[in-house]
Amino acid sequence: MRQPYRNALFASLILILCAGVLWAAYDWFQGRYLRAFSEHTAVFSGDALRLPAELSGPGPIRLVHFWDPACPCNVGNQQHLAELIEQYAPQGVEFYALQKPGSHGQLPDNLRHMKVLTALPGADQIPATPAVGIWDRSGKLAYFGPYSEGLTCNASNSFIEPILKALEAGREVNATHTLAVGCYCSWPNGS
Repeated sequence: MRQPYRNALFASLILILCAGVLWAAYDWFQGRYLRAFSEHTAVFSGDALRLPAELSGPGPIRLVHFWDPACPCNVGNQQHLAELIEQYAPQGVEFYALQKPGSHGQLPDNLRHMKVLTALPGADQIPATPAVGIWDRSGKLAYFGPYSEGLTCNASNSFIEPILKALEAGREVNATHTLAVGCYCSWPNGS
C-alpha cells in the first residue's frame, strides 16, 4: 500500500511544481509585456497651431502626426497611420511627422517616408500625444485632436477618415477643439 501512496505524492509534487513554474512564467510575461491601459481625458485645442511658413497657405491637404517615441500609446495607431498614408497619399494628401522636442527615437519602417518637421509654431501648447493636425487646401487648420478614443485606433473608430473625406469633397471642417478619453502621453514636459 505504500507504493500507490508514494506515486500519488510524487505526482502531486510534480503537479504543484509545474503549476508554480507556469505561474512564474505568466507573472514574468505579464510584468514584461503587458501594461495596464489607463484611460486619460485630454482636451485638445489647436488655436495656437500654425504651419511653418514654407507649408502655409493654399496647397494640398496636410496631415501632421505628433508623436513621442517614449509613449506606449503610439503603438495603437501606427498601423492605422500607415493605412491612412497608403490610402490618401496617392490622392495628394501630404503627411508630416513632428517628434516631441528633446525625445529620441525614430518612426517605424512603414512610416519613415513621412516628411519630418523639426518645429511647428504653437506645438509647445499641445496637451498630449499621439495627436494629429489636419490643414485643408486653403491652409486653414481643419482638425486637431487624437486619432480616436480608446486604447487603439483603426478605420472603424477613427476621427481622421471622415475629416479627410469631407476635405477631399470640398466641404469645410472646423474641429479644432476636441475632448477625448484614450491612451495619451503628456507632451508639454519636453517642449
